[in-house]
Amino acid sequence: MGNTRVEGLRKVMEREQLEALWITNAVNRRYLTGFTGSSGYVLVTRQKAFLLTDFRYTTQAAEQAPGFEIVQHGPSVADSLKELLSGEGIKELGFEEASMVFSTYRALERDLHPVKLVPVGGLVEELRLYKDDGELELMKQAADLADRTYLHMLEVLKPGVTEWDMALELETFMRKHGAAGTSFDTIVASGERSALPHGVASSRVIQRNEFVTMDFGAYMNGYCSDITRTVFIGEPTPKHREIYDIVLEAQLHTLEFLRPGMTGREADALARDIITRYGYGEQFGHSTGHGLGLEVHEEPRVSKLSDTVLKPGMVVTVEPGIYIPGFGGVRIEDDVVITENGAKRLTESTKEFMMLG
Repeated sequence: MGNTRVEGLRKVMEREQLEALWITNAVNRRYLTGFTGSSGYVLVTRQKAFLLTDFRYTTQAAEQAPGFEIVQHGPSVADSLKELLSGEGIKELGFEEASMVFSTYRALERDLHPVKLVPVGGLVEELRLYKDDGELELMKQAADLADRTYLHMLEVLKPGVTEWDMALELETFMRKHGAAGTSFDTIVASGERSALPHGVASSRVIQRNEFVTMDFGAYMNGYCSDITRTVFIGEPTPKHREIYDIVLEAQLHTLEFLRPGMTGREADALARDIITRYGYGEQFGHSTGHGLGLEVHEEPRVSKLSDTVLKPGMVVTVEPGIYIPGFGGVRIEDDVVITENGAKRLTESTKEFMMLG
């Protein structure tokens, strides 16, 4: 795994005319090496790849990162890095500008002198846009667990319990069935709070005759799933059914017509135009989706501001919603992989209008 990804990175480095790249972002480190320890740094040159870590992780690193030279760094990581750069004859070093605070940059600039530091952005992330078969299998496992969790919640969700209770139930089920954790802070938003797109679970008691939105994900083997389902407790009014049906129509339409070659802006419009046509455009204030992988929010964006072209192998969410303050809201979300001729769902839970309690 590591060697193939490093070779891909070297091609990007050659395009950017970089002699070497210093990687400090923990997610990018795991992507390139497979190393799951909490401390480590990666140095990639045109010929070699080094994984620097401390005494606690040298054995683990050697097992998890084939193709990398494992270096046990000393008290000063900069001293170990400088020694490697000198040994490889490196005069310029690229670094991830989004992952380094200014004080660290200044210290590194001083300690590595006369090596020139070159800020770069998004080189490893560019590779992470495209999921290989192994990644897609791991993401499918995380999506399957999210689906199983939703089915479980349909059995236990009822009026009289708090949103906190239900969030704990969600998270406990996922952990008991193989998740290392959650992809993000679990959202359980009921009643008027369901109009909050990011209504993280609260002490509110779930009642009859209201929406309950559950947005959650399983974090497994380093990869995230992200699913949203909205259910109804009790008997819905025509207004409740109306906005649910509109969101479902927008979501299904997007899944049907999502294609490679579209920009994020064009994909976003698939859902947004339908919701706007029904008169609820102002109540759909977030993007239609986002990239998904080692992180729950990554590139590409399915947004009215995105000109990124969607291509096969990219994984995105499709999650339109309508949010009416004082009344409630609906969001329906699936994870999909862009294929050669469309999009394939990873999450497969029913989106039938569910009336519980």
